[in-house]
Amino acid sequence: MTDAYAPPPPDPSAALSLRALWKRFGEKTAVAGVSLDVPAGSFFGLVGPNGAGKTTLLSMATGLLRPDAGTAHVLGTDLWAHPDDARRRLGVLPDGVRLFDRLTGAQLLTYAGLLRGLDRATVAERTEDLLQAMDLAGDRDTFVVDYSAGMTKKIALASAMIHAPRVLVLDEPFEAVDPVSAANIRDILHAYVDDGGTVVVSSHVMDLVQRMCSHVAIIAGGRVLAAGTTDEVRAGQTLEDRFVELVGGRKESEGLAWLRSSSASS
Repeated sequence: MTDAYAPPPPDPSAALSLRALWKRFGEKTAVAGVSLDVPAGSFFGLVGPNGAGKTTLLSMATGLLRPDAGTAHVLGTDLWAHPDDARRRLGVLPDGVRLFDRLTGAQLLTYAGLLRGLDRATVAERTEDLLQAMDLAGDRDTFVVDYSAGMTKKIALASAMIHAPRVLVLDEPFEAVDPVSAANIRDILHAYVDDGGTVVVSSHVMDLVQRMCSHVAIIAGGRVLAAGTTDEVRAGQTLEDRFVELVGGRKESEGLAWLRSSSASS
């Protein structure tokens, strides 16, 4: 589990500084020696095909999964050596997160705040602020199990933000979210970055990442193929075209002559 390339020391100024992270599941290598820096104050997109290792990488970067080798630093703090200090600076929205959906929206935020060690007065104030910001004030007393997909994403995001983290790591935050909710979430995240926070998102939607993110990394086969500002990574192309060029795998529609001829004859 070694790489011929010896990475530089972690960057203490980076929001996330990952060095030589490895993770294997049996015979499968999910992440193969990834080193990556997420600049503080950036809106950072992580893109890759299914099975590329995005979720595994983000899980190791946020303390949800212990790496087989390598290190992760959050704003200069070693995540695995000082987990409590590092995690206080992190807000995490895992993909497919299961919520305590028999709580109301307000109860869920209150629980999240108290779990983070906030006092009840602060939790109450921030709960109301977040419900207003997420356009959920009218559903504060509705059970989360009765929320739509978009509402569920927003209450999960609010739960990740209630302790005022400086780095938000969001795995597929726009999946199954309607366009209005997605636009509201993007506005909230842009305001958070404008205020000095850092956002890391994984997404399959290239156009969204290109429009939304200041920086991007393309990952495939558990390795980073390109990383930098969005314009640097695009290299004069659309992000989708650059992604396909790097990742490969585009198929010609051979063998479907019967489908084309059927359309023409109808």
